[in-house]
Amino acid sequence: MNGNQGYQQQWSPNQAAHTTQMPPAYQGNNRQFPGVPFNSGASSESHGLPPTPGGFPQHGQSPRPVMPAATSPTRSTFSPSQTPLASTGFSQQQHGVQSGHPTKQFVPQTSSGAPSPNSFYRTNQGAFPNGPMQKQQQPFEGNQQAPPKLLTNGPTANGYMNGPPLPTSTVNPMQPNSTQRYGPAPMPFTNGPPSGLPTSPQANQFQPGSTVPTIQQQPNSGPVPQAPLQPPPPTQPMGPPPLIPNTKLNAHSMGAPAQPRRPMYPPAAPQQSNYPQYPPTGQNNGAGYQNGQGEYGLHQQQQQQSLLQQQQQQQQQQQLIPPMAGLSVRDGMNKLWGVDPVNLLQEREVLDAEVPMSDFAARNCLPEIMKCTMTKIPETSSLLQKSRLPLGIIVQPFKDLKNLPVIQTNTIVRCRACRTYINPFIQFIDRQRWKCNICFRINELPAEFLQNPMTGRMGDPDMRPEVQNGTVEYIAPSEYMVRPPQAATYLFVLDVSFQAVETGYLKVATDVLLDCLDHLPGDRRTTIGFVTFDSSVHFYSIDSSSRMPRQMVVSDVDDVFIPMPETLLCNLLECREQVRELLKSLGATQTGGPGNCLGAALQGAYKLLSPIGGRVSVFQCCLPNLGPGCLQSRENPNERSAKEVVNLNPATDFYKKLALDCTGQQIGVDIFLLNSQFADLATLAGIAKYSSGQLYYFPKFHVTQAVDQVERFKNDFRHYLTRKIGFESVMRIRCTKGLQLHTFHGNFFVRSTDLLSLPNVNPDAGYALQLSIEENLTDCNTAVFQAAVLYTSAQGERRIRVHTLCTGVSSLLQDILNGADQEAVVGLLAKMAVDRTISCSVNDARDAMINAAADLCHAFSLTQRSSAGGLMIMRNCKTLPLLILGLLKQRAFRVGVSTKLDDRVYDMERIKNLPLDKLLLLIYPALYPLHVMVPNPPRVQLSFEKVDKTGLYLLETVDALYIYVGGRLNPLLLQNVFGVSKFSQLPDNMSALPELDNEESIRIRSFVDSISAKHAVRPPLWILREDSHIRQLFTQYMINDRGESMLSYYEFLQYLRNLLDSY
Repeated sequence: MNGNQGYQQQWSPNQAAHTTQMPPAYQGNNRQFPGVPFNSGASSESHGLPPTPGGFPQHGQSPRPVMPAATSPTRSTFSPSQTPLASTGFSQQQHGVQSGHPTKQFVPQTSSGAPSPNSFYRTNQGAFPNGPMQKQQQPFEGNQQAPPKLLTNGPTANGYMNGPPLPTSTVNPMQPNSTQRYGPAPMPFTNGPPSGLPTSPQANQFQPGSTVPTIQQQPNSGPVPQAPLQPPPPTQPMGPPPLIPNTKLNAHSMGAPAQPRRPMYPPAAPQQSNYPQYPPTGQNNGAGYQNGQGEYGLHQQQQQQSLLQQQQQQQQQQQLIPPMAGLSVRDGMNKLWGVDPVNLLQEREVLDAEVPMSDFAARNCLPEIMKCTMTKIPETSSLLQKSRLPLGIIVQPFKDLKNLPVIQTNTIVRCRACRTYINPFIQFIDRQRWKCNICFRINELPAEFLQNPMTGRMGDPDMRPEVQNGTVEYIAPSEYMVRPPQAATYLFVLDVSFQAVETGYLKVATDVLLDCLDHLPGDRRTTIGFVTFDSSVHFYSIDSSSRMPRQMVVSDVDDVFIPMPETLLCNLLECREQVRELLKSLGATQTGGPGNCLGAALQGAYKLLSPIGGRVSVFQCCLPNLGPGCLQSRENPNERSAKEVVNLNPATDFYKKLALDCTGQQIGVDIFLLNSQFADLATLAGIAKYSSGQLYYFPKFHVTQAVDQVERFKNDFRHYLTRKIGFESVMRIRCTKGLQLHTFHGNFFVRSTDLLSLPNVNPDAGYALQLSIEENLTDCNTAVFQAAVLYTSAQGERRIRVHTLCTGVSSLLQDILNGADQEAVVGLLAKMAVDRTISCSVNDARDAMINAAADLCHAFSLTQRSSAGGLMIMRNCKTLPLLILGLLKQRAFRVGVSTKLDDRVYDMERIKNLPLDKLLLLIYPALYPLHVMVPNPPRVQLSFEKVDKTGLYLLETVDALYIYVGGRLNPLLLQNVFGVSKFSQLPDNMSALPELDNEESIRIRSFVDSISAKHAVRPPLWILREDSHIRQLFTQYMINDRGESMLSYYEFLQYLRNLLDSY
């Protein structure tokens, strides 16, 4: 297949299955997890997530304690690498969709050696075994040097701790390199450590090409207390910590990449040493060397001290030895570099955990766009199993960017084998060739690439923007087009039934649309159309020659046809006044029919847009009860607090099948649910899920009785109409040879094992992908991920946006755990838990999340020499248990608490589709004390222990901002911020801060505005008094506190600690 055909081939409903084929049943300990088959009425997300080997108690072990409200007969956990191939997709052949053509199945490569669609990518691997991303093989040259010399005395140890060793250099920095190198280094480094968390320090530093560690004496990095110079008495030997068995001693295993070499430690601070200071041992500490003064630099008078003084000092030293016995150079350095363990039962402040920085952050794409759960990928699948971490990436590919390099060129440089786009992490062999960092093939470089696109002059290829930026966008040439770019087309399908008219949403929606009509993305070709429905379907013919649109009614909802299709879509520029008149008349609608035929209206919209594609915006206010896709209420109000949750799967596959048809014709469907009663989101969400659309939910919507929902609907709809949009999109994910994609999360259709079909793509959509290690990465120093989105802009341009992410590869379990990104880990676990809820049960998903936290703590304990008690975890993951608790208290996963079925399903859909930053805010909102007199108040934990009656607080959630006013707030602050002198004078329905001319008012309003500006949709502001009748809007987010059938944070930690005792 031609490399471009992956983009050029037109989708056919018979071409691929939305869910790729599952592997055989996975046999775990004491339990077998086969792939969950699809059945009528079951969601296509229903795929089991099996536990990993070793996750169950062995014979003779006691069973694990059971957490309240999350019981399960067997242990449930997420598998980090052997999860069955699943996605939110839908298989037409397997799931019962009838088609007249055979369905093509995409089977991933398995360990048995079966061919895969991408097997031809690896044909040239053997020709270039030592690429820039592969470890160099050192030839054996006879007897190797002596083993590492232990730190057997006090002078050596203290001398080493006086400061970090500087890198040795035998090259004159002023002398130019004799061999010119083209292109960026395969691993770009700065002269010091990257910002944030530095590279992992090690006790010994190795020279390139040597297996013997060398220790270099350096001067003190700061003032260190000096002991009196004494003759060295005998002391107990103090050696380095033991290495992990079977560890390869190379630069990478010591915590640093092999090429190029750079300092392993940051520059020493000139004022005071931050290194752990050991008590004096009576020996020279390495700072007293003097020429000609003897072996230890001691003066003759000091060497003639009395024997009594030596004995007294020996006794003092023996008293100091016990506290030093458990310390080592590595422990001290780990503490200095922030990778020392944390006891969660003792550490109360856990919100300041820093995200580990990758060694390649300088040229990677932004972490908000693409982030991996690990900054160090395990070399082998078994090492991934030991880490108990999920391996995956979180992607927000269409995120709005202020600085986006746009490149227009005649030839887009790509690998001839795997079709990877040239990126900052490839290697230039010379001025005519470059080496792919995905499949390691050497490719020819076109002459045009040597030309600077800004100046037009010939220059070095490594100065091109393609190899300087982790994110670039190309203007695609004609070979990336199946058909000419179509005009931006928007079709609005509105519910005008009796229940819809009663809510008053029509007036609100049409007013917002009138305001944004001139700001819809598009060009002079933009087209627009309208369809309404109640017990019949109404089409509107809009013609520039007539002043008023003409309504055409189709009463046969079982067989909808399109009357006069050429007049139902009009050019917005030519018919702007007619469109305005139609919107005004729809907003004034006062009556509606008793029925609701949503299914028939969607079928009409599909037939209308099939020739050109576009976006359908559906507004639904009640349960459809007529025509195809009609539904009946499945919710029992008496079962909302039951321990077992039912009816999470769709009642019919009508909307799923229709969504697949829409995807084939490049039609995306978004649905706005403004219901006052049960609407069966589990079924209706399928129309958006499988057509790359979005679901918006506004429960109990009423124009006069639910002001908060009306305000949120206005803001969301206005942003929806004016945000950037891409049409006819596909996204392909490529990764380093040896890694395999196996599960996808989000709203899309899976066309092949690495290609997702997105009829519409928007900046607010997030996706996640799980990976497994199919082949060992022992020959790789880095792992590369590349996401490419091909789309048509609203202005009719075909474009390709490319994001590249590079991470390190490690063979050390401790490096892998210390490089875990807890935010990405929790985000991926949350999406996996949604799949587990649909395929199994809510309780099974809860158990899996709890076991994931316990397994991580247990895996970390295996890297420690001794257990210090408590609940130990890596410092970079100290917030993870708190975020897991926040997930357990979400409406999607809580049990024993009254929760509406639609509310639960909506939260599940949000977790699957929100980008990572919004998802983390949904799981654990941010609380700031505004009464603290600083410009940027610190974030505090969500507990009433942190909320004082004399304080003023801002709570930031994903949907709204809340200002909580304590009952005993300082009257002066009350006057300066709200303009009232007493708490009783504060109105209970304030939605904005008054603009007062004083320092406190300006400071607080500035901070609130900065928090609001981070949201794409400006969230509404609620000011709540401590005694307000809607105080529960604030108190419901106190995650750390004990709630109804829910544990507090400390109780949850105690439960995890008891759970670890069963390992």
